[in-house]
Amino acid sequence: MALPKVLEGRLRIPLVGAPLFIISNPALVIAQCKAGVVGSFPTLNARPIEQLDDWFSEISETLDSYAAANPDKPVAPYAANLIVHKSNDRLDEDVKLCVKHKVPIVITSLGARPEVNDAIHSYGGIVFHDIINNKYAHKAVEKGADGLIAVAAGAGGHAGTLSPFAIVQELREWFDGPLLLSGSIGSGEAVLAALAMGADLAYIGSAFIATTEARADERYKEMIVESDGEDIVYTNLFTGIHGNYLAPSVVAAGMDPNALPESDPSAMNFGSGGNTKAKAWKDIWGAGQGIGAVHKIQSAGEYVDQLAQQYDAARKRIGV
Repeated sequence: MALPKVLEGRLRIPLVGAPLFIISNPALVIAQCKAGVVGSFPTLNARPIEQLDDWFSEISETLDSYAAANPDKPVAPYAANLIVHKSNDRLDEDVKLCVKHKVPIVITSLGARPEVNDAIHSYGGIVFHDIINNKYAHKAVEKGADGLIAVAAGAGGHAGTLSPFAIVQELREWFDGPLLLSGSIGSGEAVLAALAMGADLAYIGSAFIATTEARADERYKEMIVESDGEDIVYTNLFTGIHGNYLAPSVVAAGMDPNALPESDPSAMNFGSGGNTKAKAWKDIWGAGQGIGAVHKIQSAGEYVDQLAQQYDAARKRIGV
C-alpha cells in the first residue's frame, strides 16, 4: 500500500476532506489544502457551469501562489467530485473542465464510467471512486478507478451499512491500491485507527460543516455542534437512497424521525424531498455519527490543527 505520487510529501496528516453537497466552496477547499489535507467539492456546487471554470482557476492559482510563498509547508492538492449517475445532465461539461484545468484528483460517485476515468487519466489525474460494499468496489476497479473510498456505516450523506472493520477487511483481501475510509471519523485518534485497520487515508466530511469557511446555514453548523451520534437517522425517504441525516432537522421539517416511511428508489432525485416537501441538504441536513467529536465552530485550519495534535498524541501513546 502506498500513497499516489500526487500526495507524497504534501499531507500534514493522512486525510481527505470529503465533498459536501451545497456546502463545499473554494474558501473551504483552499483552507483545507493550505492546512495540509486534501480539500474537495462537488462540481455541481458551482452553478452555472461557467462558475466551475472560475472556481478551478481560483483554487489552482491560490494554492500555487501559497505553496511558492511557503515552501516549508505541506500544501495538499485539491479534488473535484463528479456525480456520474444518469440523472446528472451536466456530467460531460464538468469532465471537460476537469481535463482543461488538469484537476489532480477526481472523486466519482453513484456509478463508475470507464470513459470518465479515461478522460481524467489522459492528463495524469487520478480517480477515487466511493463504494459501500465489495461488489461495487470490484466494478469500480474493473472500470478503471485508481483508488477506493469505503463509505462505511455511520458516514454522512449516502452511507453504507457495513462496519468500517468489515468493509476494510474485505477490500484488503484483494485490493492493494489507495484506500480511503469514511464513517464516524471526527478525531485525530480515529484517523490513526483508520490507518491501523488498513486504510491509507481517512475521509472526513461532517465535521467540516461546522467550520467558518463552509457554505452552510449557521443553524446547521450549530446543530452539528449540539448533536451527537444518537441524533442521526438513516433513511431513503429524501433522495431514494439511504443516507444519514440530523434528526433535529427532520423534526424541524414537521416529521417524526422515528416513523419515516420508505421511499421508492426508482424515483431517485437528489434534493427532491422524495414524497415530502422538505428537500434533502437544503431542509433536511446530512451528517454522520462522528459529529460527537465536534464541540465548536472554528476555521478549517484550526480544526486540522486539532486533528493533527490528536493524531500525533495517539501515535505517541501506542509507540508508532
